[in-house]
Order: sequence, then C-alpha cells, then structure tokens
Amino acid sequence: MRAGVVALATVAAVLTVPATSAAAAVPAPQPGTLVSADPADATPHARDGETRAFAQIGDTVFVGGSFTQIRQTAASAWIARPYLFAYDRRTGAISTTFLPALDGAVNSLVAGPGGTLIVGGAFKNVNGVSRKNLVALHPGTGATVAGWVGRSDGGMIRDMALHGNWLYVAGAFNWLNGAAHSGLGRLDATTGAVDPTFTVDATVGRHGTGSYAWTIDLTPDGRTLAVGGNFTSVDGLPRNQMALVDVTGTPTVLDWSTEKFVAPCASPATFVHYVQDVEFGPDGSWFVVGTNGGAGWPAAYCDALVRFETGARGAGQLGTWVNFTGNDTITSVEVADNIIYLGGHFRWLNNPNASDAAGPGAIDRLGIAAVTPATGLPVNWNPGRRGSDTMPPGTSTWGSQLPVLWRGSDGLYFGHNSDGMGREYHGRLGMFPLAGGRTITPKNPPTATTGHLYLGTAEGQLAKVPFDGAALGAPTTVSQPTYTGAGATWRVSDRIYWSHLVPGTPTGSRLDISMFNGGAIGVPWESSGYNDWFNPAAMTGAFFLDGRLYYTRAGANALYYRYFEVDGNYLGATEFTLPTTGMTWSSVRGMAWVGGRIVYGATDGALRSVPFDPAGAPAVNGAAATTLAPATAALTWSTPRMFFSVQ
Repeated sequence: MRAGVVALATVAAVLTVPATSAAAAVPAPQPGTLVSADPADATPHARDGETRAFAQIGDTVFVGGSFTQIRQTAASAWIARPYLFAYDRRTGAISTTFLPALDGAVNSLVAGPGGTLIVGGAFKNVNGVSRKNLVALHPGTGATVAGWVGRSDGGMIRDMALHGNWLYVAGAFNWLNGAAHSGLGRLDATTGAVDPTFTVDATVGRHGTGSYAWTIDLTPDGRTLAVGGNFTSVDGLPRNQMALVDVTGTPTVLDWSTEKFVAPCASPATFVHYVQDVEFGPDGSWFVVGTNGGAGWPAAYCDALVRFETGARGAGQLGTWVNFTGNDTITSVEVADNIIYLGGHFRWLNNPNASDAAGPGAIDRLGIAAVTPATGLPVNWNPGRRGSDTMPPGTSTWGSQLPVLWRGSDGLYFGHNSDGMGREYHGRLGMFPLAGGRTITPKNPPTATTGHLYLGTAEGQLAKVPFDGAALGAPTTVSQPTYTGAGATWRVSDRIYWSHLVPGTPTGSRLDISMFNGGAIGVPWESSGYNDWFNPAAMTGAFFLDGRLYYTRAGANALYYRYFEVDGNYLGATEFTLPTTGMTWSSVRGMAWVGGRIVYGATDGALRSVPFDPAGAPAVNGAAATTLAPATAALTWSTPRMFFSVQ
C-alpha cells in the first residue's frame, strides 16, 4: 500500500484451490466497476527509474519514485525534478510551487492529517535538513513541517498505511525515532511520534539477509494489519513472509500463517522474498497477495496472485484461489470497486501448465490485468503495457516493474519503469479514468424453482417439460434448428452455453453461446478462442453456479469443476474434484441446478435430484437423492443435452 489515501479539498493469475478449511470458501460474484482501458492523455511523464507511489490532496496528485526528470508532454523539454513532484489531476499541469528537495528515492506517500503530505523512502536529507527516510511536507510548497518528528534511523521506509491518526510504517530498519523497532512501527500521524504500545517486530531474514517488511495494508475498519516481507519471525512466532496482526488494543500477531512461502521458488539469491504486494478487499474479509519467485509452484505460491480469507485461523493456510502466471512476476495489486487490478512483468494469467510460455488455458495479459475477487479469473479488460508506433526517442515500451497501482478519486493510477501503456506513450506513470469504464454484473442460472426442463430429443429438437422443482408436467416439442451437434448444455442468465461438435477444431468440439429467452435459440457464437484447448464433448452433463462450471466426464466417476468467468468467457486451466459420496457420476447424463439441488439424468433414463452444497464435505450425498421421473417411451433422461429455464 505504498500509494497514499485521498484527502478532500477541505483537507480531510492455473487456478488452484486448497484442500484445507480455506477450500470451503466459495465466494459469490459481486458487481464490480472497471476503469477505462484507455489511459488519460493529460498526465505528465517521468524519465529514468520508476514511479512507486501516489497520493492525492484535493485536486493535486503527488508522485514519488526513483525518477530524476519530468516533463509535461512528449514534446516538452525535460525538467530536473528528482523523486517527488505534483500535478493538477484535472489539467495535468505540473505544479510550479511544490518544490521539495530530496536526496533519495520516494517509496510511499500518504495524505496525512492537517493537510500534510507524509513521505517515506530512502533519503537522508529533505530541503537541506536531515530527515531520515520519513518527512511531512506542506502540500502547497513542499516545505518541511518542522514539528513532525518521525524518522527511521538507517535502512529505508518501504510502505505506509494510515487509519485515523495512526500511521503504520514498514521497511528495512531497526530503529524508529531512536527506539528499537524492526521492520514495523506505528506513529502518531499528526506529530510523527512513535507509539510505544506497538512492539511487533519482523525479524530473521531469509537466506541470511537482513530482515525487512516490504508491504502492508489495513482492513477498512483499521483492526487488522497484513504484512509481507523477507522475515521468518514476527514477535518470535514463525511467520514466513506473511503475517496478520490484530492492532486493536495491544497489537498482537494473529493465529494465521501459511507455509506456501517457505518452500523455495527459483534461486534464493535472485528472489530473497516472493511477497511483493498485499491488499484487503472492501469489507476486509479477504486479501490478495501478488508474488514473484520464478519456478516452484505448486509447492510454493511463486509468480502468482493469491486470495486468502482474513478470518481463517491456524497454521498451513492455503489460498482460496491461486492464479499462476507461468513464471512471471507480479509486483503490485490494488482492489477497487470490487475489481482486483495487478501489474508486473507477466505476459499471461490462468497459466499453471507452462513456464515462460503460454500453456493450455493461458490468457494474454501483458503486464497489467483485472480479475474478479470471486474466481481470480481475468475479466475482459486488456490495455497491455504496450507503446505506440510513434514513441518518443529514448523511451521503452516494456520494463520489469510496475511498482504501484492506486485508486485515486478519478481513476486507477499506475507507476512503472517503462513508457508504454495501452499503445500510448506514458512515461513512468499514468492513469486509467473511471469515465469510460463499465460495470460488470454477475450472471447466474435462474434462482426460481418453477419453470421448464429442456431436453434434447433429436437433432435441432427439444422437449420442453414444465417443472416445479419436484414434479414434471406434460412435455411439448420445440424445434430449435440452430441447436445442432450439441452436447452438455447449461443456462446462465439470458443465454445458454453448450458443447458443440465442430470437425476441424483442435479438439473436435468447442464451447458455444446462444442467446435464449425461452423462445428461439439464437445462432451460436464461439465462447472464446482462449478455450480451444478444452474438449467440452467429453462432458456428460454440466451446470454453472457462482463462477464455477460443474460437470461430469465420460468414463469418470466424479463431479468436477473449473472456474469460468462469464465476462470474457474464460475457462479456468485447472480441473478440481468435489468431495461427494454415494453417487455414480459415471452414469450421469445431463445436469441442471434448480433451487439448491442438482437435477440430473442417467444412463437408465430416469431423472433424479440431490441436494448440493459446494462448500460442504461432502458437497453431494447420494443417500439424499430422490427419483423425479422414470424413463418412459416418450421421454428418456439419458442425454447431456439438458438445461433448466424459467421461460
């Protein structure tokens, strides 16, 4: 959380799932709002180094990093303005009055109380006066706030987080204001004085290195602090790279730990720590971690985006989901408007099956992406860290770092160590505006229990059978000439998805989509070229619920699922098996989710239903199954071509 909070003008990537209790979390998709994929044109540019932090006070945006020069436009002359500058968010005009002088890089910015700008980094002097790694500045001029006493003695400040009047700091230091503090501390944000009650230390660095805390974030209620770094001990407790701290009352390390950062990734000399950034969700009940590390998964969460549940307790915590890049770095994450944004040096997401290449399921996302909190799969937002064909001389279109993503009042700000974004020139920084973005509304099957079961009875023909969740009515025959070559079918909102036999495709079949409102099935279109690796014809039944595609497979006696993101129609690259008992899944032919139950046909032609709890252990107990209808001469429930619709 290196970027600062907003102050008012009035100064105010394969997806894997764990096998422990964390696996029981089945997050329900929620509406989310995406920013535009077209970066704002008026933002200024920086040169050399990288942008690492943003903060906003009123309409002024403050920018910190390791850059040395800035300019207004691609045609403007470079101005020497190292490490920190400000500009007007409305016009992009660089401030000519905010002129602080620092002798080292800025890593973190916070809009502090009383109209101050708090700066953390790796500097010794500010405006000609000793101010070691911490300083409070006047936002109008950049002058030092003389009475603000915070400092770290040696090392650096890497990250800061503010809640109320408490300023949390993280970095590579052993002292704050002359008092012993290792890697973590809490200050009075108004005065910079150290809080003596906060004595939580991050110590014992990995692989013989000095310990440090690299990234921190707070739950919105300010009660829980998440910490990531190269430490292996927090307050004397074993915590390898990740810890949660209860900061209410006397700060205490929580009984939450994971071993997924203990196992080695690539060469420890190259990757001392893997945890690069951490960010809580909007209600604090979950958080995400972006990592680097190279090879090492699935034993370790290397080069991955991981969701954890805040309220889980105990050792050995595993991710609710894990999105692997295929051995490419994630350096920053930001959760905003119920969307998770991530940036770094990655080329793909949903890529657990290959290293430094696009494996089955890989979705191209060059250095920046947006995913859903429920599944971790990408949504249809793909600006890419790409420059234009007319980039200014001396610029680069691709770099190894995107150190910061930060949601300001008007959009998503990004800082990187290159100059291309969204096929435009954006030297070291830029912003994706909220204006021009869009809202993603989750889609699901019908929630009603009264409607119709549709059953494929012949090529281009369906039986429409009234169904109230327990009993069937008299069927009628419906001609659907576009519904041909069909296999497993499932309903999602206003459409159906189905396996379509298509000779000449990589697998001989593909996933198709057709609009459906109870009348004619529309002309199908292919769900996504990203799914060409998958053979849906092998499915003998399928239904969709809360971001997961559940299905059975020919010749296999199990109920499987993959994540499936309807916004973009991306299929998860990893297959999971649900715990069930008492079911012969190999005989299932056709499935639908109706009112919390799986309604399914079978090779014996009968129709049955069974309660379904995706978070249960087991999720399905066959002993509770009931027979809804036997096979008859008129209707045999022994085909995967079945789905439920209200209409």
